[in-house]
Amino acid sequence: MTAIVQVALDAPLDRLFDYSAGEAAADLAPGSMVEVPFGRTRQVGVVLGRVGETAVEGAKLRTIIRVLDDRPALTPDILRLARFCADYYHYPLGAILLATLPPRLKNAAPYVADAPWLVVTARGRVEAPAPRARARLALLEALRQAPQAREHLRANKQGRHAAALVAAGWAEWTRLPPEAASTPGSLPAPATAEQQVALDTLLPALGEFGVHLVHGVTGSGKTELYLRVIDAVLAAGRQALVLIPEIALTPQLEGHFRARFPGRRFATLHSGLAEAARTENWLAAPGCDVLLGTRLAVFAPLPRLGLILVDEEHDTSFKQQDGLRYSARDVAIARGKQAGVPVLLGSATPSLESYARARSGRYRLLELRQRAIAAARLPEIGLVDLRHVPQENGLTAPALAALRATLARSEQSLVFLNRRGYAPALYCPSCAWVSPCPHCSARLVLHRGAQRLKCHHCGFETRIPSECPDCGNPDLKPLGQGTQRVEETLAANLPAARIRRIDRDTMRPRAWAELGTAVHGGEVDVLVGTQMLAKGHDFPNMTLALILDADGALYSPDFRATERLFAQLMQVAGRAGRAEKPGRVLIQTAFPDHPLFRHLQRHDYAGYARELLAERKQLELPPYARQILVRAEATTMDAALAFLRRAAALAPEAPAVSVFAATPAPMARVANLERAQLLIQSPSRAALQAFVRDWRPRLESIRPRPARWSLDVDPLLF
Repeated sequence: MTAIVQVALDAPLDRLFDYSAGEAAADLAPGSMVEVPFGRTRQVGVVLGRVGETAVEGAKLRTIIRVLDDRPALTPDILRLARFCADYYHYPLGAILLATLPPRLKNAAPYVADAPWLVVTARGRVEAPAPRARARLALLEALRQAPQAREHLRANKQGRHAAALVAAGWAEWTRLPPEAASTPGSLPAPATAEQQVALDTLLPALGEFGVHLVHGVTGSGKTELYLRVIDAVLAAGRQALVLIPEIALTPQLEGHFRARFPGRRFATLHSGLAEAARTENWLAAPGCDVLLGTRLAVFAPLPRLGLILVDEEHDTSFKQQDGLRYSARDVAIARGKQAGVPVLLGSATPSLESYARARSGRYRLLELRQRAIAAARLPEIGLVDLRHVPQENGLTAPALAALRATLARSEQSLVFLNRRGYAPALYCPSCAWVSPCPHCSARLVLHRGAQRLKCHHCGFETRIPSECPDCGNPDLKPLGQGTQRVEETLAANLPAARIRRIDRDTMRPRAWAELGTAVHGGEVDVLVGTQMLAKGHDFPNMTLALILDADGALYSPDFRATERLFAQLMQVAGRAGRAEKPGRVLIQTAFPDHPLFRHLQRHDYAGYARELLAERKQLELPPYARQILVRAEATTMDAALAFLRRAAALAPEAPAVSVFAATPAPMARVANLERAQLLIQSPSRAALQAFVRDWRPRLESIRPRPARWSLDVDPLLF
């Protein structure tokens, strides 16, 4: 009787597919990647196991085309993590498994790796498979004599045996055979008293699961704390997974790690890598010592995992906003629990969810209240009251005076405005026309250098009109300020200053290393930038941070807006005065009496967090409630709302779950699709999850369907 296997495919169906194993039966283990017929096409899938019988009629049962033995099978821990995500985020398992892979490995075409090597581990020199596993034992003996090239293993059909040795910890992949370090690593300064207290807590806990929240002010030495903990992990022969929110932070952190741990093997994973590099790094992950990456790295194969570190854990970039809408921070905690390893969350401004769990005792709270450099002090934060001080192109006289004084002392300044482009819109003063996007409910942003109007939501762009499309007025004006306009204004007011603009329009991955060299080398006087500059960067000679147009979030209907604003302002303020020279921060605002600014001036995250948590508790909002958002997109708003109203009518009875009315999304139209949403909320996560498990099959039955709909568990953006 032919063996029947279940295969997970990248299909929008919450089910597995039965196939006959055919002649490949002996080579199929859970996690193996295979090519299968699917409809009129072929797809790459992942084998999840065998079944004794199938509901598919004999003649309709199709056979696996071939096993893709040119790439390793997905390991049991990755399969287990994907099942958790499928259950918690209510997303098809096959789509999750294929999403964990680099794009090249989702292609069935034979893959030739960039000459990676399989080497024996220390464990593989003293342990061995059972005698009956003769092929694996023979390969291990060969590895003890010399590293083996992947090409050689593939030619001898030893790919699955190599994968088994790696999974057992007896062998590991590396791009080149490892070499001994030729020079010792950089010697760290002695730990501060606060760092030592944290280490005394963390180091004894390395062999077990637990979530530790490091709340440290900017410049308190969180990175140094991370390095010391990672050092202990590597000394035990284990691996460290380091998750960061921004690609821009990768070169700086990788530089810290390589300087501290010469001879160790590092890999990076993020969407900015070329397809070939991303594939090679994913394949190298099992053999690396430290894997550094953005959210997608949380699914990387790491057989010796000993620590998961999530830096800037509060950052919304850790939440995927399309497809599988997962939180990499939360998935990292789930992976740590499954693997029995500690998870370290770090931030100067922890998310309220994490801070509340630390206060309740679910997480262990470790605090670094002082800056690590003895002479460094937290910067003084001042406010410029825009109700009484006029602006010129977004800059006030006190702000310009502070910039001139900093320049005169040969020190560096940061000007922060979280809006790229020249101006948020183009405006006609005659008829009040404001440049609309024809495809979105948003304005086209003026990019003067490129002479274009661009939509930052759907990507549409067009030339700048010579006259108003509505009334013919040729005198069109830029409305508001973007980083390009601020750069222009600064150049006019500070002609001697060397100014560098940092935003998505100017920066590419390699440019970050060049920027660090330029700033540390004294080649830049003023940095003008968006949120790309707000996190992680350490510029010792930067003593002034000027923050423009910070008030927008105070108007937002999003209940998390002020939390995000406080975190952002604290991060930007933390760039100033990180070494011996004192720092100063100036914030231009029309609301100087707002409680947010009062706590900010005192660097009082804990006080502001307590205020926000009290509000959230009174209003029954997260973290005191759990939420799921149903999003629908259709060609008309009526169709999107009709789907959601039908969904609400089909909701099962659940006393602990509230189903709110369907409403248009705050950004109601993007890329010619109208968007609406339906919020479901409960004080109990278990009750909410049970509700959605019962409800989702009913959602699948609704006809007609909108163009797209999705479930967003624990939504961060509305």
